[in-house]
Amino acid sequence: MGLNVIDAKMLSKMFLAGAKNLEHKKEWINELNVFPVPDGDTGTNMSMTIMSAAKEVAAIENPDMISLAKAISSGSLRGARGNSGVILSQLFRGFTKVIREYDEINVAILASACDKAVETAYKAVMKPKEGTILTVAKGAAKRANDLAMAGERDLEKFISEVIKEAEVVLAQTPDMLPVLKQAGVVDSGGQGLVEVLKGGLDAFLGKELDLSIETAPKTISAEKGAMSSNIEAQANAEIKFCYCTQFLIMLNKTFNIKQEMDFKEYLSSIGDSIVVVADDEIVKVHVHTNDPGLAMQKALRYGALTTIIIENMRLERDEKVSDMMEKQMQSPELPSSISPDADSDAPAAEHKDTGFIAVSIGEGMNEIFRSLGVDYIIEGGQTMNPSTEDMLNAIEKINADNIFIFPNNKNIILAANQAKQLTKDKKIIVIPTKTVPQGITAIINYVPDISIEENEAVMTEEVQRVATGQVTYAVRDTMIDDKEIHQGDFMGIGDKGILSVGKDLQTVAFDMILEMMSEEYELISIYYGDIIKEEQAQKLADMVKAQFSSCDVELQFGGQPIYSYIVSAE
Repeated sequence: MGLNVIDAKMLSKMFLAGAKNLEHKKEWINELNVFPVPDGDTGTNMSMTIMSAAKEVAAIENPDMISLAKAISSGSLRGARGNSGVILSQLFRGFTKVIREYDEINVAILASACDKAVETAYKAVMKPKEGTILTVAKGAAKRANDLAMAGERDLEKFISEVIKEAEVVLAQTPDMLPVLKQAGVVDSGGQGLVEVLKGGLDAFLGKELDLSIETAPKTISAEKGAMSSNIEAQANAEIKFCYCTQFLIMLNKTFNIKQEMDFKEYLSSIGDSIVVVADDEIVKVHVHTNDPGLAMQKALRYGALTTIIIENMRLERDEKVSDMMEKQMQSPELPSSISPDADSDAPAAEHKDTGFIAVSIGEGMNEIFRSLGVDYIIEGGQTMNPSTEDMLNAIEKINADNIFIFPNNKNIILAANQAKQLTKDKKIIVIPTKTVPQGITAIINYVPDISIEENEAVMTEEVQRVATGQVTYAVRDTMIDDKEIHQGDFMGIGDKGILSVGKDLQTVAFDMILEMMSEEYELISIYYGDIIKEEQAQKLADMVKAQFSSCDVELQFGGQPIYSYIVSAE
């Protein structure tokens, strides 16, 4: 007779097994991306999302359902990367809202949890598209409910049947999205979800699995822009509150708005640089204070503390200044003004009304954003999508009441919006920029003398006027937009698909621009990447000037990897 219930210990094993299976399959899932670009990253994003939660799950020695649910929900929420990762985190979030109420879960509870998972994930996406991970999850949840209603009690049969249905729906995704059929692939996000479910079933069946979870260093780096620090100024800077104190509160009861305001008011009485980010299950706290114990003692009223980090900023400042001076003495040509490391807790910047965060990559692109007044640059974009936690860390470091975020990639917008929802003490405005040129246009159109709401409307409208093309190379053979593509070909990718394909980089770039152009465009900006020489880029610019003599043509060094050229027309 099969098992009828799953306890927290078993569910923990199933979750870890699902995470490890997805991690093992991530490269294969990456290859299922429709566009054969070298940065296809659905598998990577989903894997990093679930592994963020897996690390928290693995750290629980004797899990109960509440602690397990919190670890899965909060870990995946903070680690969510890319659209697929954010949707996966929302599936987990909805699922755990149901299971946390029980010590053991059976078929009926699992079916209800699957329903809640799908409901939560669909709500998180502004315009849900069928033929994606959402559709696969919905099909699995429907089968789960059908089985529960039919009286099925055997969990092995139940889980197996749910996975079979998920695979059936996954196989149908090319019929729902023509672009999948033309490329000859199923939806990569849906495949990732199936792999999680399969891994969970293996653990349930008692198969010998490696469930060890390694703690890896962060791969996304972030840097401050438009904030350099003079050595002497740093050495003489006053640090009013010595200890940078950070911790998480694992809530044991509801943390309502009044309690949050009271807690912030108390922290204000003992320190500054206060950030309190709360969701249903955890509260992330950051404060600069001279007595970390007081902050933690107050926090214990709301729940248990974890991930406690206390750093002596005076000591760090002195060590940093000493290191800077040593480097300057060793390298006379090194300028005395250098950018501080983003993860250091230098004295807080002067408070201001409005701040800016941009996702960017490439020396030239980053410098453009800095020159336009961006306070914080998150390194990422096409080649690596920042997580929700990366966004929250950036928000934490900007001393402003209102913060605009420019994701500059359609796959990062959901993570930015998720960070917005988790931020309670600052007004976050996400401008849905899908490309770096759109982000540049957005911040150029910021007007200090008008309201935040008016700026949001203006910037959002202006980015719609920007057409973007990007040139990269194909990593496999495929057929997209009726264009035959071979591995190693160069591709010009526009806002809505493939614009040009060929063997010669310059020709592909020029043909892409020809396809992009429209009569209303007056400015063409060409950003050349890290492997393109200026002379080569100038030849392309000259060709474009000759073709479009009525347009202004600007050539700038972007320094971006993967994409040889990024071109905008507006």
